[in-house]
Amino acid sequence: MARWAFMVLGSVLVGVGLVGLFLPLLPSTVFFLLALGCYGKSSPAAYQWMTSNRLFGRHLREYREEKGATVGAKIASIASLWIGIGVSAYLVDTIWVTAILVVVAAAVSAHLVMLKTVRS
Repeated sequence: MARWAFMVLGSVLVGVGLVGLFLPLLPSTVFFLLALGCYGKSSPAAYQWMTSNRLFGRHLREYREEKGATVGAKIASIASLWIGIGVSAYLVDTIWVTAILVVVAAAVSAHLVMLKTVRS
């Protein structure tokens, strides 16, 4: 029963992570890492699929095993974050929402910059 619960939860978390790829305030990495943990407890095949996935497998392995990211991953993440935040701030056009978006983006950017840089 627990195995199936972890499998379902992992699948839901992958879905949320995929949505997070396109929504600026919804992080994807944390959901993918949680899904990876769920799959590690429930399905070796699903775990293998996530860590070998051509879109995000390498990044998950680097983050989980080496606690870091490559320079390219950091740059791409920060650039896409700020583009998404910029578009969101433009569309919302409310000063307090824009301020919250900028604070969140600055905090996430700081986290990414402070992450260990993995040499690949």
